[in-house]
Amino acid sequence: MIPLKDNIPTNSFPVLTVLIIAINTGVFIYELTLSPDELEIFVHQYGLLPTDILQLNILNLFTHMFIHGGIGHILGNMLFLWIFGNNVEDALGKVRFLALYFGSGLAAAFLQSFVAIFEGSLDIPMVGASGAISGILAAYMKLYPYAKVLTFIPPFFFFFFVLPAWFFIGYWFLIQVLYAMFVPTELGGVAWYAHIGGFVAGWILINKLYKKNLKLVHYSAIRY
Repeated sequence: MIPLKDNIPTNSFPVLTVLIIAINTGVFIYELTLSPDELEIFVHQYGLLPTDILQLNILNLFTHMFIHGGIGHILGNMLFLWIFGNNVEDALGKVRFLALYFGSGLAAAFLQSFVAIFEGSLDIPMVGASGAISGILAAYMKLYPYAKVLTFIPPFFFFFFVLPAWFFIGYWFLIQVLYAMFVPTELGGVAWYAHIGGFVAGWILINKLYKKNLKLVHYSAIRY
């Protein structure tokens, strides 16, 4: 399922959401200028290997979140970040939003690395903002469970569906869990456990970071 738009207005311009998207886009454009050999060196230098966790390589814990493995990878991540991140940033404010984003990303990195170490996959670098964005999705689901998400489901061409956020994000999370359980890491090349770790971290962190009472926000009007 591909989200196209939600119906939650924002009270301020999402500066950090836009900045994170811009940095990711800039890094990806730089990746496109590299030869295959140069790109491999770049990914291994700034991506996250499980050994980086063991060696407490702090730099790579953050740099890997700004590297992506292809056009579909970055487009999907940035689309999700834009649609759901702007509202979460609006609700939390700048500092707490960054704490949620990077806190979720770090939790994702640790869980995925732990699984990789357990499986013996020590030479595969992890890249992408998916773990951090998973935390944003969890926060959005908790803040706005009844928000309406205009959704495109690829098999149903030319048809669009309006789904409640709790269903859209809940279904997305279920898929991550199922793939993590039944698809070997070496197949598909997707860090499913990073998605799970980031989501769980975001679900926990939003309770600590959101200072107001968590009330279920229900916007009945749908404006697209």
